[in-house]
Amino acid sequence: MNISEELATLDGHGQLAALMAADRHPPIGETLGFYLVELERGRVLFEGNPTRRVFNPIGSVHGGYAATLLDSACGCAVHSALAAGLGYTTLELKIAYHWALSETSGPVRAEGTIVSLGRRVGFSEAKLVDVKGRLCATATSTLLIFPIARDERT
Repeated sequence: MNISEELATLDGHGQLAALMAADRHPPIGETLGFYLVELERGRVLFEGNPTRRVFNPIGSVHGGYAATLLDSACGCAVHSALAAGLGYTTLELKIAYHWALSETSGPVRAEGTIVSLGRRVGFSEAKLVDVKGRLCATATSTLLIFPIARDERT
């Protein structure tokens, strides 16, 4: 799902909206079965269904599944507010687990929002809830914002 040349001129919100409209998903979302389902500037919502394929050796959903959804929600919340030509990377991600996920937890929803956004750094937060509305995990993230050279987009 690399941002193609035709999307490179769009701002972050425009890029994500175009990808959603084209039903294009990043490989990590396809692998773990979660997708961007709502988009606003500064706010995104991902949805997924934890299945046995994301279980850890003791038979429960691996914490990395929740972490990946929360990291995606935090990052894309910032992405949705970036100007054209800018990219980001996670510098720090802090997660708190509140309720265990299982095969019956889904669909789960990870909502990410911007806390503050500067020229070089963004701060965001996300929460993950299960199908019953229980808070399962929360995250805060610090993201580095940087210009993307055109040859880095492919």
